[in-house]
Amino acid sequence: MAKRKSEQKKIFVLDTSVILYEHNSILNFEEHDVGIPITVLEELDNFKKGNDTRNFEAREFTRLIDKLSQSHSLQDWIPLNGKTRGSFKVLMSGSSTIDSAKIFGEDKPDHRILNAALQIKEEMQDRQVILVTKDINLRLKAKSLNLQAEDYTTGKIQNVSSLYTGKTEHNTINPEAINHVYENGGVEVRELFPPREVKDNQYLILKNGKKSALAYVNPLTSRVEKVEKRSVYGIKPRNAEQTFAIHAILNPEVKLVTMNGVAGTGKTLIALAAAMEQKRDFKQIYLARPIVPLSNKDIGFLPGDIKSKVNPYMEPLWDNLKFIQHQFHETDKEFTKITDMVNQEKLVITPLAYIRGRSLSNIIFIVDEAQNLTPHEVKTIITRAGENSKFIFTGDIYQIDTPYLDSQSNGLSYLIDKVKNHPLYAHITLEKGERSELANLANELL
Repeated sequence: MAKRKSEQKKIFVLDTSVILYEHNSILNFEEHDVGIPITVLEELDNFKKGNDTRNFEAREFTRLIDKLSQSHSLQDWIPLNGKTRGSFKVLMSGSSTIDSAKIFGEDKPDHRILNAALQIKEEMQDRQVILVTKDINLRLKAKSLNLQAEDYTTGKIQNVSSLYTGKTEHNTINPEAINHVYENGGVEVRELFPPREVKDNQYLILKNGKKSALAYVNPLTSRVEKVEKRSVYGIKPRNAEQTFAIHAILNPEVKLVTMNGVAGTGKTLIALAAAMEQKRDFKQIYLARPIVPLSNKDIGFLPGDIKSKVNPYMEPLWDNLKFIQHQFHETDKEFTKITDMVNQEKLVITPLAYIRGRSLSNIIFIVDEAQNLTPHEVKTIITRAGENSKFIFTGDIYQIDTPYLDSQSNGLSYLIDKVKNHPLYAHITLEKGERSELANLANELL
């Protein structure tokens, strides 16, 4: 029985990309054992300094390994925390029958990681050895060497095509119910829908012939209530989806809002304008985005001081602010108020990395391009929420700019899938482009 149990246990060999994605990934392989190639530790050493999330993940992983390996040698199988988990060890460099460096014609970290996995496969022939990496090219190389390779799937959404959109259209609603929504502000949820058919704060387009109404499910009253079309800081909603997004951000009972949509649907503009509409209710408005450097180079290669380095990445956010400001004449008080908000740091546009360690109480916090965050990064941001704070995440889950994320594994998809149907949360998918006819042409045909 003991031998059979040993044969069933697998050995997962982790690549550096998995550690940088989630530092405690080593704890997520159930009863199976985990191997960490020594090359991974060498690569993590290059990430230990800096304020980026991957630097944080590298440091946390190093601390975790140090804690787990107290009174142990890293060349031994060391038990992981918890009775249901397996063990781990550091896989030292060695020689296997197959040398990937010779096969692929280059000695590089990826090939040394492959060699470590191939060596443990030869040494432990009674065990199934699987390389786990977020790098699709490394997975292909492993498979070409007859080494099983998989993506790290913890936090990965299985069916992104059916991801919650936050809105539904109903074309056969009783006309009397639509009248009630208009005349009395709403109707009981149970009068329109069977139990669990609609979610908390879900948005609805109610129709019957020429009659229609925009509504949402209010979890506090258990009613389907009317959604009014509102302008915010000079920005008028151009479709039902934008109307819903504005309503969600202005709703004081909703503390977390996500907006997903392609370029030109107005995600960032609507989020910023609706946040500014509530400037009296919050101490500050933060608009932040992760920095994803071109060609995956660090921003250190750019000239100038730190402000000069990050300004190019923040420019799209300033463009949205300028667009809102130019809805007013230069002599209007709203025009000058926006300038004053920036000067007095009532409104702050900043890289997301610079938020770490700050208190996030009594603010509206907008995270743009949230699809470039990992699930762990999203969780880290939200868990910093203090009293009277509202968080808004915007992005396009199909427009990923980082090499180890995709539409299924990014933090925005994960957040939408996990938090739907919570009374503190509202989501809306924006589908109709409103930037220009040319932008719509690109989204539809190119």
